[in-house]
Amino acid sequence: MKNIVRRTTLIVRDVVRSARWYEYVVGMTRFYDGEVVLSGNGMAAGRQGDRTHLVIMKCEHPEIGMIGLLQWVDPPLPAPAVIPTSVSYGNPTFVVASDDAREAGRRARELGSHIHAEPHEWTIRAADGSTHRYVSVSVFDPDGYFYEFNQLLGREP
Repeated sequence: MKNIVRRTTLIVRDVVRSARWYEYVVGMTRFYDGEVVLSGNGMAAGRQGDRTHLVIMKCEHPEIGMIGLLQWVDPPLPAPAVIPTSVSYGNPTFVVASDDAREAGRRARELGSHIHAEPHEWTIRAADGSTHRYVSVSVFDPDGYFYEFNQLLGREP
């Protein structure tokens, strides 16, 4: 059996604000932008006939790594009052390979994002046994989804 994860869809409070964040901070572009009326079968949220606004953002790869941003339009889906600033069970962690992690952090801050970790350098042993050196910044998007931007600085055997 062959499976490929193509997209993760996130439920968002304001799809326009979220799409701007993904364009400006992550550098993604719009792949799809339209209304979706739920059938009541596939999505484990909402009901048949709910109107939603779906924006699918993409990076450089034409088929994988996309992020869907889904907002309930009619009826609105009540959002939690508090936007998360920590990660726990059921919360994804998105790891982004960046060519400028510091700039991603600066842009996230400019848009009012919660910054969990300022840019910092660190090393890790890679799967092949080599040592990789990174600069990283960790931020939350407007709905509290966690992002770690990693910029590879160098490799050592």
